[in-house]
Amino acid sequence: MDASSHDIAATLIGWYDEHARDLPWRARPGSPLPSRAGDPQWAYRVWLSEVMLQQTTTAAVAPYFAAFTARWPTVEALAAADEADVMAAWAGLGYYARARNLIACAREVAARGGAFPQTELELRKLPGLGAYTAAAVAAIAFGQRAVVVDANVERVVARLFAIDDPFPAGRKAVHAMADRITPERRAGDFAQAMMDLGATICTARTPKCALCPLAGQCRAYAAHAPERFPVKPPKKPRPTRTGTAFWVARGDAVWLVRRPAKGMLAGMRALPDDGWNARADGSGTAPLAGNWRPAGAVNHVFTHFALEMRLMVYADTDRLGPDSADGEWWPLANLEQAGLPTLYAKAARLAIAQTGDD
Repeated sequence: MDASSHDIAATLIGWYDEHARDLPWRARPGSPLPSRAGDPQWAYRVWLSEVMLQQTTTAAVAPYFAAFTARWPTVEALAAADEADVMAAWAGLGYYARARNLIACAREVAARGGAFPQTELELRKLPGLGAYTAAAVAAIAFGQRAVVVDANVERVVARLFAIDDPFPAGRKAVHAMADRITPERRAGDFAQAMMDLGATICTARTPKCALCPLAGQCRAYAAHAPERFPVKPPKKPRPTRTGTAFWVARGDAVWLVRRPAKGMLAGMRALPDDGWNARADGSGTAPLAGNWRPAGAVNHVFTHFALEMRLMVYADTDRLGPDSADGEWWPLANLEQAGLPTLYAKAARLAIAQTGDD
């Protein structure tokens, strides 16, 4: 590490020691790593938080993290949990492949005796741990020198060095410069300091450069153009798909199905639908013959497409309704416990509001 890189790391860690965000999955800045490593579940909490935080805000994650660690306080407890219970507890966080990988990884770690590997290379071998998560766990949980680059860090580094290579190609240059300034000691605190700086000061819009501890070393600030970085290509238009969800209620219960084991929202409980997906509109075909009435629509935005999902309510309430191994009658009073994905939870609320007026 050259002198300027050392100055950046030292300045940022000093700032972090005074201004670190108080988050439930963090240790106190600068606390001795042996005390953290002496906690057998420290790595579990770091790993769990990092998986939850992927493409999700700290505000959204905090209550989920608290609920998960209260219900499954150890990696062994999570490994032994019923997959349906974990998926239901995850409902609302989105990106549900993370939850499936969470279960697979917990079971792998439990099979190893409950101890996470301590190196980035070995962590990469666990289910669902990509380059970022493996580096974050290695640095934060075990004090290994690892280059941790999330979206916040990308923005800080791109501005600090005025990296004008358009993304995604520019990520290679960002990672190289992040490697250059990552210190040997306190690499985990340094990574979290970079994240905090990006989340609270070096924000995507209207960065607070006057408060930034690195303003004097920031090339984008010197050029009066921090918001120009990172350079991103024009966004491709997001296609809009259409689909239909079907509400079938009998007495005080509603019919829920389990989505296929692979694909979007895999394995989650949901309302029956018409097979919409990221590549095609739904067929409009109802799961039951009979009379259906429209009850409005809900909209939801996924990563690569937007969905307008119509809601149809089964009007022949005197009929028995469906019975199949692929679904179940779920008590309306406990519908929140079904763990419906956000899209279907929206549709359920709309259906309840509509049928409550009948």
